[in-house]
Amino acid sequence: MVDIRTVSIAIASAGVFVAAIYYILQIRHQTKVRQTDLIMRLYSQFNSLEFQKILEEVLNRDGKDYGNYHEKYGTAEVTAVGLFFEGIGILLKRKLIDIELVDDMFSTDIKWTWEKMKNITLELRKIRNRPEIFEWFEYLYNEMRKREQRR
Repeated sequence: MVDIRTVSIAIASAGVFVAAIYYILQIRHQTKVRQTDLIMRLYSQFNSLEFQKILEEVLNRDGKDYGNYHEKYGTAEVTAVGLFFEGIGILLKRKLIDIELVDDMFSTDIKWTWEKMKNITLELRKIRNRPEIFEWFEYLYNEMRKREQRR
C-alpha cells in the first residue's frame, strides 16, 4: 500500500517537472518575441525614407574604384549602409537573429549592396591596412549566398 508521504512526493516532483517544462517553453517564446522585435526595428530603420535614399544613391553610383568614388561622392553614405548591414552580420554570427528572417526581409538588398560595395571595401581594406572593415557585412553576404545555393 502506498502511503500519503509517497503520494505527496510524487505530486511535488510532477509539479516541479511541469514548472520546468513551462519555464523552458516561456524562454523559447521570449527569445522569438525578442528576435521578432529586433528584426522589426531593423526593418523600420531600413524602410525609412532617409535610409532608402542613401541606399539608392549607393546602388546607383559607380563603385569600381575607391579613390574616384571617395573624390566624387565621399564615403558617408557607403559607411552608413555598410554599418547597417555590418550590424545584421554581427547579430547573425552571434546567433541573436534568425537567418530565415534576415533572408526573408533583406536578402536581395544584401546581395545587391555587397556586390556594389565589394570593390570599394576591398580597396579600402588595403589602403587602411584594416582587413576587418565591413567583415561582418561580407560574412552576412556569404551566408546569404550559401543559403541561396542550398535551395
